[in-house]
Amino acid sequence: MKTYKNILLLSLIFVSVIAEAQGQYGRGGMGRQRNTMPQTNTQEAPKPLTADEMVDQQMPTISEALGLNPFEEAVLRTTLTKYIQKSIELQILKLPAEKTQEAMQKIIQEQDEELKANLTEEQYEAFTELQKNRFKPKKKKKKKTKD
Repeated sequence: MKTYKNILLLSLIFVSVIAEAQGQYGRGGMGRQRNTMPQTNTQEAPKPLTADEMVDQQMPTISEALGLNPFEEAVLRTTLTKYIQKSIELQILKLPAEKTQEAMQKIIQEQDEELKANLTEEQYEAFTELQKNRFKPKKKKKKKTKD
């Protein structure tokens, strides 16, 4: 009888130790272990840029390509900020596609008219070329020289 109690006591201890080990390691010590660190979302959605931030990013390229003086640069910055702000507001409204397209065409037309009034013809043409290239300056081609 005494051996029976010892075997029962040992088996009870063994089962409790195994249960404790399984609780600590997830799946009985086999397979993946649980991460005890709390899950936090480290990747946040990028915050949309404001009109001023967009213009600030593009102005060095534009100013260099067009050869603007400080006054012309300030006028161009104001014009671009105004029309980019209008297009952002239009996107926020979430109008039907046709109305959005019509309003966007009107904004672009007004911007072009104001740019033509404030820039020389060469500067305006250079600006439209930059727009087509998404404000990436043209790469200067290196000429090969023969030795």
